[in-house]
Amino acid sequence: MKTLGTLFLALLLTASIAQAQVVVTSTDNFNTRDQMLLANEINESGEPFAEALGYDLDLLDPMVLNAPDSISYTLGIENYEYSRYLLGTVISRSGIGLHMMWAPMIAQMAAMEPEGFDGTFTGGIANGFNEDDELMKNIMHFGMLANQMAPANPWPQYADFENGDPHLAQPAAPDFQMDFSTLRWDRDLMDKTLNPGAMGQSMMKQYLWAQDMLGAFHDGDDNGIEPDGIITPDSVGSPNFDPNNNVFYGGNNLDGFIGQVLTAEAINKTMFLINSLAYDGTGLVSVDPATYDPANGIKYFPHRISVTESPVGEMLPPQATQLQVTDAGSDLFDQLSYLWGTLNYKNMMDPDNSSHPAHLAYHAVFDGNPFPASMSQTGVPGPFDLMMGTSKILFMNLMAMHFDITTGTFVNTSGLTGGIPQPGNEINTVNAGYITMVLTKMVQEFAGTPLEPMALEAVNSQAAFIIGSLKDPSGGYYNGYTLNQGADNLVKTAVSQAAAARGLYAAYSLTGNADYLDAADDAYHYLIANYYVEALMAFKTEFGNELATYTPFNFAVIAGGLREAALVGGHTEAAAIYTRFFKKVANSMQLAEFDASGETGNDSDKDGIPYLTEQPDQLAPVFAAEAKLNLVISGVEDVVTNNEHEITIYPNPVNEGAFIAIQVKSASDVFIETLDITGKRVQTIINQPMTEGTHQISWKRNGLPGGIYFVRVKTGNSTVTRKVIVL
Repeated sequence: MKTLGTLFLALLLTASIAQAQVVVTSTDNFNTRDQMLLANEINESGEPFAEALGYDLDLLDPMVLNAPDSISYTLGIENYEYSRYLLGTVISRSGIGLHMMWAPMIAQMAAMEPEGFDGTFTGGIANGFNEDDELMKNIMHFGMLANQMAPANPWPQYADFENGDPHLAQPAAPDFQMDFSTLRWDRDLMDKTLNPGAMGQSMMKQYLWAQDMLGAFHDGDDNGIEPDGIITPDSVGSPNFDPNNNVFYGGNNLDGFIGQVLTAEAINKTMFLINSLAYDGTGLVSVDPATYDPANGIKYFPHRISVTESPVGEMLPPQATQLQVTDAGSDLFDQLSYLWGTLNYKNMMDPDNSSHPAHLAYHAVFDGNPFPASMSQTGVPGPFDLMMGTSKILFMNLMAMHFDITTGTFVNTSGLTGGIPQPGNEINTVNAGYITMVLTKMVQEFAGTPLEPMALEAVNSQAAFIIGSLKDPSGGYYNGYTLNQGADNLVKTAVSQAAAARGLYAAYSLTGNADYLDAADDAYHYLIANYYVEALMAFKTEFGNELATYTPFNFAVIAGGLREAALVGGHTEAAAIYTRFFKKVANSMQLAEFDASGETGNDSDKDGIPYLTEQPDQLAPVFAAEAKLNLVISGVEDVVTNNEHEITIYPNPVNEGAFIAIQVKSASDVFIETLDITGKRVQTIINQPMTEGTHQISWKRNGLPGGIYFVRVKTGNSTVTRKVIVL
């Protein structure tokens, strides 16, 4: 009977694992901020991650799944492509935002055109507006510089709405990649609200794509050309394009075109932000980066601004006619999101940065054509000065409104009363981790200025607060903290551990402070030991909760933490864990895909994700808003076939060694072995008979490198496997 019971339990466990599938539970809501955060984290966990691990991405074929191995394929193909889908859907296809025809720079240029300009670029028919012709003029110019024609019927946008329904309003046409008209969403189902977090995260993704696409040149045959400071698409002694030298902007035709469009959108978005979306406590105003000082009156970017649109004519996009603040709070994640984007664009546009061959290519992009040069070169502010000035505004507002100097932490929310900042008293660990990470970039970009020591002090203060107040002495990181009260008592989440690691690894990379590295490693170890379920290749989202709920936001944060654990913490197993988690969860949440990732219909790449035109529910190529997974096997609890004997391993994580305590309920032979993450035996600890009672075995690591291991104990008919972390 004992053997039969063991067999029954083993079969039940196997069946449970086989049936443990990710179930999509919500597809009706697309949250732009969260989806774009996901796009950013999986972009950085894509090609850059794979290359840092030493993979040759030229060996990848999108039509051959998991070759040459699953890690290189997941990072080099799936992460990059799904990230690309998200941005392309948001800023050129869905229509979830304000159209570039009405963008600030387009309006300025249109106003300067001579009489009779109306209709010159739109078929010769005047419609009372110069803006559509001006936009077309710019797009055609970008196409000439890149040797690439624009697709038909895009929806380029400069400001992104907060939410929408990602169902296509009509079936996608077979030629959707050349004509975007059928990829539009239902505008009546959009929340026409502007949110700095959504706008900032989309701009950060615009940067990630643009800096990659514009970091090289190409010739008329679409062959890439490495920038060397001499070869350029420009005419000799002029920033203007030379049509006869057979050198074009961008690494290839399409990259050059898209990179210019993305950059134009980001510039217009930021101009719109400082011209129209600043708030002084009474109404929306403009803010001048050159003269702004919060001591003379704070102007910040509120959490939500509703948009009222009006139609302007047949075949023209609606125009925003009224903006109204509906949530005047200053949200920390909003501010850090936009700062993340402006700091990186500042780096890309910097005329004095020649640190990398890509920056030599950027110099040709931001020298007056296609985009204006910096004020240091012309005496007139350009895009570089815009990104630098907006970064300055955002940072100074963060320090004035969100930083509590007494406790050394930023707080989640703030506002104004009578023009005086009224900060809240709570900080969550996700915000603490991400503001730490973003401010490390602030330190680097403002090196040598008065803002550098302020930003560095803020990084050190926030990192110290994470360690001193958000870290639980018994293990792991709390979800949040209330000033003058203490840490919360809520069940710890996986995102809190991942975000703490994300921020602390960034702080260590900047400062070299080993305390930050140790604390980041602690967060990573706690995440793996208490949330990762190896048998199911997935993470719990709450401690002890076997029903995991995944969203684009929490997947993004976990992805970022795992990547930095591999790259900064040196945890080599983290890449494999991330790959398995991505395949298990992200591939189940991705709702459709395009040709570029190998999909050509009927699931040609055999990954289970439908080709867009075959998506049965007419859903765009985005991630599901929510999915759930029933984790039959939980974190570090026993994987058991028959619980005859009680097993304890302590301490865990392990440094030099640990003790294995076994309560033997009846005399039997005991075999204990150590397995690596692939299931291969790397140690035999003991193989001997034991009498009834409690036994303590000393286990030494004996040169095992740090990582995840499993100690398997076999006693008679009982098999117990425990996960251990070796430091």
